[in-house]
Amino acid sequence: MKKILAFLLVAMFVLVSVTGCGGNNTTPQANDESNTSGTNKEVTKKEIEVPSEPQDGGVLTIALVSSPKNLDPVKYTGTYESQIIQNVGDTLVAYSMDLSEIIPNLAKSWTVSEDGKHYTFQLRDDVYFHPGKFQDGRQMTAEDVKYSLERSHELSAMNRLDMIESVEVVNDFEVIVHLPEPNAAFLTALTNSGNIIVPKEEVEGWGDDFGNHLIGTGPFMLKEFKLDEEAVLVRNDNYWAQRPHLDGVVFKVITDINQNANALRTGEIDFSSGLSGEAVKIIREDENIRLLEMPGLHVAYIYFNQVKGPTADIRVREALIKAIDTKELVKGVYQYGEAQPASLPLPPGSWGYDASLESIVPEYNPEEAKKLLAEAGYPDGFKTTLYISNTPHRVKMATIVQQYLKMNLNVDVDIQTSEWGTFSEIGSSGNADIFAMSWTWYPDPFFFLNKIFASDAIGSLGNGQGFSNPEVDRLLAEALVVSEQEERAELYKQALKIIVEQHPGIFYSNENVTWGVAPEVQGLVQRADGCIFLTNTEVNVWKVQK
Repeated sequence: MKKILAFLLVAMFVLVSVTGCGGNNTTPQANDESNTSGTNKEVTKKEIEVPSEPQDGGVLTIALVSSPKNLDPVKYTGTYESQIIQNVGDTLVAYSMDLSEIIPNLAKSWTVSEDGKHYTFQLRDDVYFHPGKFQDGRQMTAEDVKYSLERSHELSAMNRLDMIESVEVVNDFEVIVHLPEPNAAFLTALTNSGNIIVPKEEVEGWGDDFGNHLIGTGPFMLKEFKLDEEAVLVRNDNYWAQRPHLDGVVFKVITDINQNANALRTGEIDFSSGLSGEAVKIIREDENIRLLEMPGLHVAYIYFNQVKGPTADIRVREALIKAIDTKELVKGVYQYGEAQPASLPLPPGSWGYDASLESIVPEYNPEEAKKLLAEAGYPDGFKTTLYISNTPHRVKMATIVQQYLKMNLNVDVDIQTSEWGTFSEIGSSGNADIFAMSWTWYPDPFFFLNKIFASDAIGSLGNGQGFSNPEVDRLLAEALVVSEQEERAELYKQALKIIVEQHPGIFYSNENVTWGVAPEVQGLVQRADGCIFLTNTEVNVWKVQK
């Protein structure tokens, strides 16, 4: 099998050039591991003397490996957008940088009613929006909170606030959020960048174009957004938390990972948030660049359509799982230790994880896979389509999976590759035979299990494949009503067992959060959820000035 995999890895580099969307040249060059241009350039060791006190000034350039599509908080679907949004806007409450607790943000305090259905927030009175076309930088009030949260409830592409009922304004700096029933994940949901507070005038004034002119209350203001190129941010001198040290930030789209690493080494960028493949090796061996790595709250997976096509049959799903050696798959995709093999749709860093369930995930067994497929009525295999975004890990994975399924089951897989915006629309449509992506969020299991497997999430990107199970829905709903974490964890573990037994997909890796950082960059704090915060109540990133 290892010899076969070695052959597949070589073949992959030929095949990626002919897979992808018809007529759309979106196949990433980053997967050409023979491109070693980043390893041949001689780099003189940088001598950086770090001052004892932070310095003001400088622009931080951050590389994104995929292009953000829309910066409107209710429309965004991927981490590429959120990295920008969360530095332009603020949420009512926030996760501490170590993800250990919920802390005040735009709300300086809050109380919860005895029945758990009403949250009263006391707001800061020193918060102002960025100046825009339709308002001049006015003070944020309770009306803005009501507007933003109810807008998210009604329009969020990811159903980020589906648990609220209404928001009541008490006075200019006090609101009450009403829930139809207690929800233990509500405060955590508020921390998501999709729930930043925005001014109604700007949203309605710009209409569908608001995402290109995002206005918030955050440490940086959006100066310019060029699709597929960059987002340019400038310092907000009127930021309520603390004045940012940086003059500005540029989020630059560089999808070619080798080019990404080389840009970091030559000083074109200061920070790469999505290193993978040979780029990790290049940066790891470069003494002039810091490589920051930590286990992420992350699951990479292949999700089967639960209601349409061959994969609607549980026997077909089990056969596909048994036809792929996921451990060898992970070795092939992550050749430089960027991830660990996985088996469950929840990362080990979540408090709902149950290691005992790993044993019930089907193991690699091609012969049993063939029998199952024949029993399901497909003795000669079938044709299917696998949809992926144009990121290096997904293209590698898809090509290896394509070869495994052809070799072991005679299943012909057509790989359709697209940029993130198009992919997310396909994934949420319910029409994809199979799609593959990754999911990263908070330690609370709600943000994985409810968002990917609850029936009420069908139609969103999380549950675009139509998973629906009444008992799972009951357990997930009950876990939101109880307040004790241990009791919630037990309910999630019960739901997780049922989910795994339904074979909804292949959950093959837990990717690390891997950043490459220039030595001039100081004060950066890495988080397990991969979120980049440059200035808030806890951090204020700065650059050593030359």
